[in-house]
Amino acid sequence: MSGSLSPRSSPPSPHPHPKRWWALGVLGLAQLMILLDSTIVNVALPSLQSELDMSDGDRPWVVTAYTVAFGGLLLLAGRLADHLGRKRVFTAGLLGFAVASAAAGAAPTAQALFAARAVQGAFAALLAASALALVATTFTDPAERRRAIAVFGALGGAGASLGVVLGGALTQWFGWRWCLLVNVPIALTALLGTAWMPPDHSQRLHGRIDVAGAVLGCGGLTAMVYGCSRAEAHGWSAPSVLGTLVGGAALLIAFAYWQTRAAAPLLPPRLMRDGRRVASLVAGGALMMGQLSVSLFLTYYLQTVLDWSALASGLGFLPISLVTTATATQIGTRLLPRLGPRVMMTAGLSISACGLLQLALLTPDSSYAANVLPALVTFSVGNGASFLAIMTGATSNVPAQDAGIASASVNSAQQVGGSIGSAVFNTVAASAATAFHGSARAATLHGFTAAVWFPLIALLLAAVVTAVLARTPARPTLPGPGRPASRRAIDTDNAIYGK
Repeated sequence: MSGSLSPRSSPPSPHPHPKRWWALGVLGLAQLMILLDSTIVNVALPSLQSELDMSDGDRPWVVTAYTVAFGGLLLLAGRLADHLGRKRVFTAGLLGFAVASAAAGAAPTAQALFAARAVQGAFAALLAASALALVATTFTDPAERRRAIAVFGALGGAGASLGVVLGGALTQWFGWRWCLLVNVPIALTALLGTAWMPPDHSQRLHGRIDVAGAVLGCGGLTAMVYGCSRAEAHGWSAPSVLGTLVGGAALLIAFAYWQTRAAAPLLPPRLMRDGRRVASLVAGGALMMGQLSVSLFLTYYLQTVLDWSALASGLGFLPISLVTTATATQIGTRLLPRLGPRVMMTAGLSISACGLLQLALLTPDSSYAANVLPALVTFSVGNGASFLAIMTGATSNVPAQDAGIASASVNSAQQVGGSIGSAVFNTVAASAATAFHGSARAATLHGFTAAVWFPLIALLLAAVVTAVLARTPARPTLPGPGRPASRRAIDTDNAIYGK
């Protein structure tokens, strides 16, 4: 039967596997690599543009080819993981990502680089969708799962910040190609580590994949991510941008309708009946919007306004990783079972918004230590407090055979939120700087402080949404009518949230 459970699947063992923490190290390494790759190449853009004789119009495709493939294929990757097995898809993603990274680093032409980056994005989607699902299904003890998700997310956040540091160092000392080739030893190390990971005994779906849903959902996400990336260069009113965004929205609306009619939907509607999960998706998109906006703000501010080198600017990002990691692993894991996801997400998003407010108040005379660093600390405390609740809310209360698509859904929300956020930030910053009358340095800063209000408002709106929606979820159900989830699954989920 289409969408039924595989008879070959066996239920997970009630006893924790002794190598589960080793598995977390491997999964976290892959997560670090994915987000490392999303930022490391930005520092190398001027060098690779010059060597490959790339035009200014083509340069954004180094990033766009990756993000479009990554964001567009996440939902399909999540369902493939549910059908084929999360560990098998994860292993294939590591191998493919290593090969694509090698091809990108050795690319002789701009077109070859774009193609390799797109393949990188496709395999990154397989990794992202399967890795978080493996964390959720490997750790069955509520307290251990909270710690595992905190560490997993913190490693991803560290990857985004370390990418800027490592990108500056590699470009300066070894050349831009190593910003891509560095992924090869990381991916191969993680691939070797999968040999000692626990087996994936989670139940799988057996039958056909919702092809129509995959076309509509992946097509809609691809169009949205692509349209946002084009808006940075051509403006939101450009016919090509508007047409792409409208087309993407239409495909997503058709996708949502089809999921209510399909026999084995790609994204089962039952997963979206949980208010906490919907709140987690909204919060995840807003938080990624804020994170990428801060990354853009800080990169240009440190290099353009404070005149720091690329390497020094990268080091300026480190407080974000350190504070986020400390908050998530030391504070978030303790507070989540006591306060619940509703309070944690709402408070975390609000604190992050306060950090952005501090950035919006910067002046040309502000210094890093006295003004920028406190803003980054505030923003990072909010990140660490909220993302654990976001990841847990998106993946808990989910039947094991839907773990892949649930993980993919929160990654998709983050990817779309980040794409919209970075596009709007760049557009508003450029427009505000152009309209400002004053020195180039003052105009640049004015553009940044004007643009940061957009993610700030988005975070506050998301905080309101989570306060309203993140309540006790509906009783979870397994595929098929009249099949309620086990009492054990419900009790486990309640224990995670301290209910």
